[in-house]
Amino acid sequence: MKKQETDIYEKLIGEFKSLIESENLWNEEVIITGRTLTNQEAIGTPDRTDFPLLTGKEALMEARFKDSRGQAFTECPGPFRGTLKDIIDSALESNHKRAVFVASLNAVTSYLKKTEGTVHCRDNEPEICAEKLSEFIREKHENPKIALVGYQPSMLENLSRGFDVRVLDLDREKIGSIRYGVTVESGQDDWPKVREWCDIILCTGSTLANGTLPNYLTDKPVYFFGTTIAGAAELLGFKRLCPCSST
Repeated sequence: MKKQETDIYEKLIGEFKSLIESENLWNEEVIITGRTLTNQEAIGTPDRTDFPLLTGKEALMEARFKDSRGQAFTECPGPFRGTLKDIIDSALESNHKRAVFVASLNAVTSYLKKTEGTVHCRDNEPEICAEKLSEFIREKHENPKIALVGYQPSMLENLSRGFDVRVLDLDREKIGSIRYGVTVESGQDDWPKVREWCDIILCTGSTLANGTLPNYLTDKPVYFFGTTIAGAAELLGFKRLCPCSST
């Protein structure tokens, strides 16, 4: 990982360690078990079929800590079991270990009532979410140029109706295609020019799990969306919009 990326994760790990110590969780035998959710469990049966979850591009991992749940989107899913110490110590070793850490962070912060909305919305709630996001942006920023980082079909369709929006993604199969009247651009190659163009950034929380989040921290307003970044947003002070998630 690059230094900037490492700094963000080391800061997050440090904040999480401090929280665990303040709550005396190090003295307990804490076991976190998790698995990859099926599409039905993760998102239900939405009318749309082009969510990354439903096309096999991403999976939703879920951690359970006592009676609380935490989730993380990842392209590197897999089962895991371990103590909080094990999970934190190996958080930077791979995308899979990072996703394990993020899901576990979300479960623990939910249990401690430090964050809310750590469970993905279902069925057609993404449509309601997209409407609420558009209303928020209109009220807060009037008519900004929006960079949507991460292809989310409900959001893209809704935003493109009322705003000038550009969308970026890392999926090579999507890049260059036209979705809801907008050309999908590369989250890596096209980001510098989109960053200069936009007024605000709507960024998927999945960037926390795949290691690209630091790229999108700029001097322009950044709003993260999704359950993946729930705990980190609270610990690091990021602005997060996720109106239809649950706990």
